[in-house]
Amino acid sequence: MSRIGNKPVTLPPKVDVTINGQEIKVKGAKGELTMSAHPEMIIERQDGVILVKRPTDERRHRALHGLTRALIANMVTGVSEGFQISLLVEGVGYTGEVRPNKDLAMKLGFSHEVVVNPPPDISFEVEGKNPTTIRIKGIDKQVVGQVAANIRSLRPPEPYLGKGIRYSDEIIRRKEGKAGKGK
Repeated sequence: MSRIGNKPVTLPPKVDVTINGQEIKVKGAKGELTMSAHPEMIIERQDGVILVKRPTDERRHRALHGLTRALIANMVTGVSEGFQISLLVEGVGYTGEVRPNKDLAMKLGFSHEVVVNPPPDISFEVEGKNPTTIRIKGIDKQVVGQVAANIRSLRPPEPYLGKGIRYSDEIIRRKEGKAGKGK
């Protein structure tokens, strides 16, 4: 029994869902998202909730049941509230700034600035006082996460000094360095 797949997706006010066969369109205050569900999943709308049902109890149907429901719930959350991921830039002289053309320019210890162009529906935000906190905002959870992972991969955190780009909730295990120095 799928616990996630059996939960109904409640629709907040001002969110419109259109189900056309396996094509699902979710439209809200922040934008519009479209998804094509697996042909074997049954998607129904009843009294302000969306229900996802599976045809059998086969292993792949159980997996698709929870996945489909989670993807629809993420679409509803994205168009109503949006998603954001915070990254911390740590290191002497490591900073980020958002340019007027919406690009993110970062100084990461290289001989040049690293410029990241945002995909459609993604915006960057850098706090004014603290130019080491970067927020990535958008309506599609997968795209927001992928952009954050791409930015983090530009300068991953290293374990000796902790320099680099890390997620705000990520904990970096620090290493000691040369243990026998001076003996």
